[in-house]
Amino acid sequence: MAPQVWLITGASSGFGALIAEKALEAGHKVIATARNPTKAAQDYPRIESLGGKWLQLDVTSKTAKEEVEQAIADSGGRIDVLINNAGYGLLGSIEDVSEEELDTQFQTNVFGLIRVTKAALPIMRAQRSGTIVNISSIAGFTAGVSSAPYAMTKFAVEALSESLSAELSAFNIRVLLVEPGAFRTNFVGGHKTPAAGLTKDYEGTPLGDVMGFWDTFRGKQPGDPVKGVERMLDVIQLQGVGEGKGHLLRLPLGTDCFPRMLKKLDDLKQNLEEMREIALSTNVENV
Repeated sequence: MAPQVWLITGASSGFGALIAEKALEAGHKVIATARNPTKAAQDYPRIESLGGKWLQLDVTSKTAKEEVEQAIADSGGRIDVLINNAGYGLLGSIEDVSEEELDTQFQTNVFGLIRVTKAALPIMRAQRSGTIVNISSIAGFTAGVSSAPYAMTKFAVEALSESLSAELSAFNIRVLLVEPGAFRTNFVGGHKTPAAGLTKDYEGTPLGDVMGFWDTFRGKQPGDPVKGVERMLDVIQLQGVGEGKGHLLRLPLGTDCFPRMLKKLDDLKQNLEEMREIALSTNVENV
């Protein structure tokens, strides 16, 4: 594959840093973004040693779009692959989450992604080529106990990706929606919880039990992040196990993720069948 220009948000840790390293190893040019690129460069020195360039970027900033546009222009005015990876998890009772906390979650996981995507789209349209990779989550497909604040943002990313995929195919721009399960990154342990704490009535309920579970789950996730990133790169580059997968929107990843998705599909189908008669009984009567 000919060298490409990749821009990766949230490259300071986890999937973002690993994707940057693997893309550079594959011979691509990488713009890796982080809120604190100095620390990120210290934590992941291989990114610079392999030729990657760091960009200071806070996707919640109102100037993020213009900063990304300038970075692309400074790198030759081309972008082939955009990896929207920046984000974090806010876990807890929706009753305990403040509007300010929820706003920050959406500003990062949804509006930040939109700002960066809007910077790349005019260039990709002019090129008549490009790939946009949105890192979602199993929580973007099926929400569980404690995940409402985070899952709402990932459901939004899923909706955005479905629409973009349909809208951008006319310009030969591909959208790939990555839906990982639990991988041994710093997501678990690095997640946030409501400052208000947990309402006492939730103690001893499924929500209270799950909140306690998150505190002990770090390092026990089944997914290997290196393998996950290798599969991502294969599907992005349509090589290896990703050969022939370019027409598919979703990339589920993880032995915990896949069965949860299948269960939701089965439950949804059963729900539809049981509601079929009601759903189809609402047409205007023939006069």
